[in-house]
Amino acid sequence: MSLSGKRALVTGSTSGIGVAIARALAGEGAEVVISGFGEADEIAALCDELKATHVNADLLTQEGCEKLMADAGAVDILVNNAGMQFVSPIEDFPTAKWEAIIALNLTAAFHTTRLAVPYMKKAGWGRIINTASAHSKTASPFKSAYNASKHGIDGFTKTIALELAQTGVTANCISPGYVWTPLIEGQIPDTMKARGLSEEEVINDVLLAKQPTKKFVQPAEIGALAVFLCREEAGNVTGANWSIDGGWTAE
Repeated sequence: MSLSGKRALVTGSTSGIGVAIARALAGEGAEVVISGFGEADEIAALCDELKATHVNADLLTQEGCEKLMADAGAVDILVNNAGMQFVSPIEDFPTAKWEAIIALNLTAAFHTTRLAVPYMKKAGWGRIINTASAHSKTASPFKSAYNASKHGIDGFTKTIALELAQTGVTANCISPGYVWTPLIEGQIPDTMKARGLSEEEVINDVLLAKQPTKKFVQPAEIGALAVFLCREEAGNVTGANWSIDGGWTAE
């Protein structure tokens, strides 16, 4: 229970990677605040499971981010995990999609961080973890907004780490490759139909084409890494971008 007495806010934590991080932090004794959309009964069950509080707001706006932080209260651990994706050639990329992706994936992290840092500095302890992506280190075509936002969150994290280096507050990125989530699992049948491929071919030749291990990252693995970054033993780990991508960005 290495995080007993610590309070953690995880954005985008009602499913996928976010809920895995929330579970891992709660498992180490942290008081968890979750945030995200979903069915009311499912969120209530998750709050019961984690003994967590659920707060919600529109992270696409400054006002929404400020509401989230006000409702969540002072936190020792901030995990900026909420994000979205859209795929399109640049000449057809909807400007509204660009603005929304940058707002959620990057600007929201700026707002939550600037509001969380004063308490952390006063306490002399804090952990900021930003969910980036393998696309914070490399790029893929047709993902201009996502690639830009994830490269941006990497640079933002490094800047915050330098600013807070002598305060007891650390800032790091976690950069997953393809993670086995319901969202990814749900894409497989449509891809099989669209490309005339078997399930095995979709997994190995499409989804995992860039991951040398040919294994999906498991959400619990990301949760475990987040816990490590919050531990006292990681007090000198800051400004780092941690790949957990099956070797994708090693090539």
